[in-house]
Amino acid sequence: MPVTDFIGRTPLVRLEHLSRTYQAEVYAKLEFFNPAGSIKDRTAWSLVQDAMRRGQIQSDTVLIEATSGNTGIALAMIAAVMGLKLVIFMPEGQSMERKQLFWAYGATIIETPQSERTQGAITRAKELAERMPHGLMLRQHENQANPLVHEETTGPEIWQDTQGTITAFVAGVGTGGTITGVGRYLKGQNPSIRIIAVEPKNSAVLSGGKPGSHKIQGIGAGFVPSVLDRTVIDDIVTVPDQDALDVAQEIPRREGILVGISSAAAYWA
Repeated sequence: MPVTDFIGRTPLVRLEHLSRTYQAEVYAKLEFFNPAGSIKDRTAWSLVQDAMRRGQIQSDTVLIEATSGNTGIALAMIAAVMGLKLVIFMPEGQSMERKQLFWAYGATIIETPQSERTQGAITRAKELAERMPHGLMLRQHENQANPLVHEETTGPEIWQDTQGTITAFVAGVGTGGTITGVGRYLKGQNPSIRIIAVEPKNSAVLSGGKPGSHKIQGIGAGFVPSVLDRTVIDDIVTVPDQDALDVAQEIPRREGILVGISSAAAYWA
């Protein structure tokens, strides 16, 4: 079986410390159990499968995407399995650990000016895709295959694992695919479930603020992606950088789970 067969069906675990502290049942879905280590495995595989169904991927296709990290890592894994080349555009300033993962899978990285943020990476990726004869940009920020996979898999898994007792869902917003797809599914099952979006305080565009630099990699793109369905969102919580950084160090000691800074931001919220 190919490694892509193991994407999804990740465990949902009770956060013991948080549940005791607030006298509530609080759970986390451990998406790092996916082969490339994040929820973006689902997104990347969905984008690629959608392109395959449309006949857009051939043996000489070069996949192109703009991403600050996890989507690119997942695409790099998938491209390696499929024997395809991958070019990733990402803003400067991303962690060396992420870059090393790209290189380990054989992907090419092109860094764009940090001042241009994610939009700059997207623009330059589109330019390359237009120039390159066999280039295909998967467009995670625009492609409806992104939220659809979460509506078809992530949302149903959460509903089933909580036996329909879930009352609120909290998620950071990067492309908006996760919160859109999960939100649509859960509200379709029970409209009273609250969907809570998390974004960096220093780039709180969903809350009406201005885009800005922040340290919470993976969320806070600095613009509102077209795949985001704002109608499913009930509340927005903005998280200060330092609080997310502090909580990322506390969670392993409190809950026994290693998480990244964007997951820490959701925990803080």
